[in-house]
Amino acid sequence: MQKRPTERQAGIVELVRADGFRTIDQLAERFDVTPQTIRRDVNALCDEGLLRRRHGGVEPALEHENIAYRARKVLNVNEKRKIAALVAREIPNGASLFFSIGTTPELVASALLQHRDLRIFTNNLNVAYVAATNDSFDVTLIGGRLRNRDRDVLGPEVEAFFNSYKVDYGIFGVGGIDPDGSLLDFDEQEVRARSSILKNARKSYLVADHTKFGRNAVVRGGSITDVSAFFTDCLPPDHIMAMINRAGVTMHMPEPNAEFPTFYVPEED
Repeated sequence: MQKRPTERQAGIVELVRADGFRTIDQLAERFDVTPQTIRRDVNALCDEGLLRRRHGGVEPALEHENIAYRARKVLNVNEKRKIAALVAREIPNGASLFFSIGTTPELVASALLQHRDLRIFTNNLNVAYVAATNDSFDVTLIGGRLRNRDRDVLGPEVEAFFNSYKVDYGIFGVGGIDPDGSLLDFDEQEVRARSSILKNARKSYLVADHTKFGRNAVVRGGSITDVSAFFTDCLPPDHIMAMINRAGVTMHMPEPNAEFPTFYVPEED
């Protein structure tokens, strides 16, 4: 079984993605470890498909498919937790919610555990597991073929599942956000499931950290201007911000130096 990246390895990925390239010596100095330790980290990250070796260092991997769920869980986790806390402030007790696949929706579910009497409908196995730890929640998980790597269920039955309900809030992430505002994912079934969530939720909440801007996912479905509210960790690019303002989409971002409550995240065995 592949291991989840460590916090240092997650930091290496975030740094390389931000800069485009880092040498082994630069990374060793940045994380105050030996070059040999960094090489072991880099080898593990390249084996996971998170990075790609280049002469003298490492660069971001070409993404033809999404990163495995275990690896995504530790990437930008602090930013994702801030986003989750912002969403939790907007959800009242007793609400009904759709949850899509993805690591940020899972953290939103964790941030909601202090709520009461939520009705949750999802194809995200991790969301269902987290939500089931609150005895007052009513959790409905769609059946079907499980994507082991992504911890979710996709297929025509998932679209029918979401089309069978009308809920208060739809919580969903995306694989990427194109410069033209298009919402992108790695699979046509992911896009169709997300479209069903958006169509059947009275309020649609997009949750995405800053790394999703310009990310090269290839399947297009919908626009950032279609959602009710956008929750992120920092200001989007100016042209995206202009689209959001014109469409009347509500923006939610953490205030500088704002303190957020910590919340329980169930650990895997």
